[in-house]
Amino acid sequence: MSNLKLSCGVVLAREADQGWQTLLLRAFHHWDFPKGIREAGEEPLQAALREVGEETGIVDLEFDWGERFFETGPYSKGKVARYYLARTQQQDVVMGISPETGEPEHHEWRWVSFDDAYDLGSPRVKQIVQWARQVLGA
Repeated sequence: MSNLKLSCGVVLAREADQGWQTLLLRAFHHWDFPKGIREAGEEPLQAALREVGEETGIVDLEFDWGERFFETGPYSKGKVARYYLARTQQQDVVMGISPETGEPEHHEWRWVSFDDAYDLGSPRVKQIVQWARQVLGA
């Protein structure tokens, strides 16, 4: 695992009138959950929290389901993505600016049902949606 880059993120779950919703971010035509590469010396959960804050402005996170996570197989030049599941009450999203480019890292954000997240997601994202739905019992 040493030469694989670990990308850490969070599947956000928010209770709405119509059931659980989750936050997806779009970069070009790819939808995904907030995530990013772990920095040296950072614990995976710390990295996930930092990335969610940087990419969405959401800091209200409750790990009601503990620190269990789902890890994808390697993708995109040897990255592995690890996702945690957290509840949030925060609905407003402020997309962060990438320090490298000075532009927002994402083009759009959307709170969607887990069914819609499944439909929008790539095969890699679909796996995460299925895992999160099982954990939520949704």
